Amino acid sequence: MAGSGEDWLSDGLGVAGGDFGMWVPGVDYLAGWRVAREVADRLNRALLGAGFELSEVRCVASTDEGGRGLVRLAGSPSAVARLAGLLESAASGGDV
Repeated sequence: MAGSGEDWLSDGLGVAGGDFGMWVPGVDYLAGWRVAREVADRLNRALLGAGFELSEVRCVASTDEGGRGLVRLAGSPSAVARLAGLLESAASGGDV
């Protein structure tokens, strides 16, 4: 599934978690990351169900400078364009 822990900052796509520099002492970054990870895993399962490979496009858990969880979508332009088409079709009531 979505990165089982080897490198939680990049989750296999070479995408660093956010635009952070220095971490602030006392900020619980891990709690925010855990929440983001649960949601990222959920969307990654949905992407798999829609026929995407996680090597093409996936969600990556991260945090912002205040420790709040963030979920970033990372992928190849062609896979993200395909995902955008699916979302546009769903939003317009078309068949997905």
